[in-house]
Amino acid sequence: MASEESPLLTSSSDGDKTAHEVIYDRFTRRRKRWIVFIVSCAGLLPKLVAASFVPSIPQVAKELHSTHAAVSLTVSLSTFATAIGTLVWAAYSSFYGRRTMYLCGIPFLCIGSCGVAMSNSLQSLLFWQFIQTFGCSGGLSLGAGVIGDIYKLEERGIGIGIFLGATLFGFAVAPFLGGVAAQYWSWRNLHYSLAIWGLLELLLIYVLLPETSHPGTLGIDKLKQRRRIHIAWVNPLRSLWLLRSPNLFGVMLATSLALITDYVLLVPLAYTIGVRYGITNKAIIGACFLPNGLGNFIGAPLAGRLSDVLIRKWQKKRKGVLSPEDRLRATWIGGLFMVPLSIGVSGLLTTYVGGPVGLFLNLLCLFINGMGVVFVLNPIGSYNVDVMHSQSAEITAANAGVRSFILSVATALVIPSIERIGVAWTNTIVAVLALLGQGIIFLTIRYGDRMRASVDVGFSTIENN
Repeated sequence: MASEESPLLTSSSDGDKTAHEVIYDRFTRRRKRWIVFIVSCAGLLPKLVAASFVPSIPQVAKELHSTHAAVSLTVSLSTFATAIGTLVWAAYSSFYGRRTMYLCGIPFLCIGSCGVAMSNSLQSLLFWQFIQTFGCSGGLSLGAGVIGDIYKLEERGIGIGIFLGATLFGFAVAPFLGGVAAQYWSWRNLHYSLAIWGLLELLLIYVLLPETSHPGTLGIDKLKQRRRIHIAWVNPLRSLWLLRSPNLFGVMLATSLALITDYVLLVPLAYTIGVRYGITNKAIIGACFLPNGLGNFIGAPLAGRLSDVLIRKWQKKRKGVLSPEDRLRATWIGGLFMVPLSIGVSGLLTTYVGGPVGLFLNLLCLFINGMGVVFVLNPIGSYNVDVMHSQSAEITAANAGVRSFILSVATALVIPSIERIGVAWTNTIVAVLALLGQGIIFLTIRYGDRMRASVDVGFSTIENN
């Protein structure tokens, strides 16, 4: 266990480094890139499924003879299903393996998508959307676990960066696809398309994705006796207990506060930028989300590369001594500047600057915010995998689950806040919250060793990282 005097991921001995290196040499560099591509496609699905539905809510409400508010319950239900599903698939992946959980989860997505497409009542829609979102929700936690399995600590940031960029890009591009479907096609056909995508992803994983968990680490491998078909009970809520560690809880809260800025800009976009600049076409409204996704996509690998560079730079400064909190220094550019400035300026532009100039500058703010958010999320995601390598899927799931709850509450308050105090003040408050998140990160960098020593939740050592 790490002591308060030790800033390291500690090692109980200096041996077995050759064996440790061999674990990460199981796959060639080209194979690792292919694995990252496959899990990134799966990681894109949860946000894509949830966000693509939003533009079609008026069309769905009309067809099902319901109200917009009632159909909007599907958004909250999707958030809840994502939180539950993420915890379940992560918990069982440590027992059965990453690949097995992908193969078990995606059929739920396919069946649920077809059920949503065939729904003729609100009750049926809510049920099938829960199944649909539950099935694909493991994409985030399982993907982070896979990347932790195949990359060494010093190389992990770029892999996590590409993966997170894909998942956030899905959130940004989904409203555009949903808007095009609602405007020119059919929301039912959109969900049939998601079912087909799920089948293709299932085939891709079955044929090309190997099991990446380290040999001998799975729960099923440790059983002395097991049946041909062995069904075990694994508590999916157990991973939430990891957040009793102050550093893990702190960085989770910091990512939530940064990600709230994304949601505050994007969720009410039709009521803010759309109304302010007279945009009524659903497809064009959806296209306004794209700069944010482009920022995610471009910023994610850059943030990953920067975090890898910084952790090696500080390790060299300390003459070989490795402190995992050094990776968090990569969040400064995004958390201190890009995130708070972009959302604050966007609020002022929407309130005071009209016409094409105001619209263009707002879209630029969306792009900068997209880059800034991944400059916070990426290093923290890699940090979680670094310090909890043997439970990387579980800590990612715990973060995603609690973060989903925080975001669902924040999202519900956005439009009432805009109606009451305006866009500028709402955005300013959220910008201040994001800065407070960076304060938490500063404390984690400064006192991370003491935080880890205060509550031991099974932190990684040199041998198992």
